[in-house]
Amino acid sequence: MGFISRLYEWRLKTKIKRMNVPDHIVLALSESDLFADTNYLKLHSFACWCKEMGIKKVTVYINIIEVDTHISNKICSKLSSDLPPALKNITPNINIIKRGDKEIRKHMKEDMVLDISLGYSGKYELTGALKEIMLQVKEGNLSPDDIDENVIESYLLFKSEPDIVIRAGGKRLTDFLIWQSVYSELYFTDVNWLDFRKVDFLRVLRDFQKRQRRFGK
Repeated sequence: MGFISRLYEWRLKTKIKRMNVPDHIVLALSESDLFADTNYLKLHSFACWCKEMGIKKVTVYINIIEVDTHISNKICSKLSSDLPPALKNITPNINIIKRGDKEIRKHMKEDMVLDISLGYSGKYELTGALKEIMLQVKEGNLSPDDIDENVIESYLLFKSEPDIVIRAGGKRLTDFLIWQSVYSELYFTDVNWLDFRKVDFLRVLRDFQKRQRRFGK
């Protein structure tokens, strides 16, 4: 990186630190993005950048193409075993969330929380929540008239609403957190994941700070 680039990055970082940064960032990737990231170095850098800027919660969604169940399971198994060791020096608060999980572990240590969702799409999450609610109605524990937004949210796995969702190198929306991110800011990067630099990350934060959030109003 040349002197001019370093100076620009420093000035951008200085401006950002004078204002509020998002508490919760979501990064949406595809499985091909991650496997092209040798030793997960880019993901490691991204998590480091988030921690450096004071982000409290980072959620990484990895979209796993459902072509063959056996292959998908192997991919999830590999990522589940590879990712925590590759990221453990950043924060001890790491969760790997897979399909079938019923809850997300709570961490007691004061540090950034890093949740990594492996194929746990918004459609899958919402379908599971509705099935649980219907079961409660069937068993007489819940009346249909009692079902409202708060009840539905209580059955969702992911409880936190992200401030901003970053779609790296993509032009299409992800269906991750389709309920929780309804009022989130969306940011589509012009660069592919492997070419995503710290200055690109800082531009995301700067763009977020310039936006006027309306939360559906």
